[in-house]
Amino acid sequence: MFNIKKNDTVMVIKGKDRGKTGRVMKVLPKEMRAIVEGRNLTKKHVRRTRAEQQVGIIQIENPIHLSNLMPMCPKCNKPTRIGFIIRPNGDKTRICRRCKEALA
Repeated sequence: MFNIKKNDTVMVIKGKDRGKTGRVMKVLPKEMRAIVEGRNLTKKHVRRTRAEQQVGIIQIENPIHLSNLMPMCPKCNKPTRIGFIIRPNGDKTRICRRCKEALA
């Protein structure tokens, strides 16, 4: 079970976007990377292959290694490490290590 999942709010802790937050759009588990909305942007030159396709220089989000991301706690609104607890009904839940609040 990974600490970071789709739709989590994360903070980038290393690289050119250090200190900025964003929402995880996709997690690539085999590569241990995640694509964060609006972060790690690069420019790509695109030629027209279809009539309705966008042409020119576009910006795309590149994957960031999971070790360079830190989840944000929705309650204390700070980057935090993730802990796990097992509920009495057998569910495994992610919790914030700072405030012990369950993460969605």
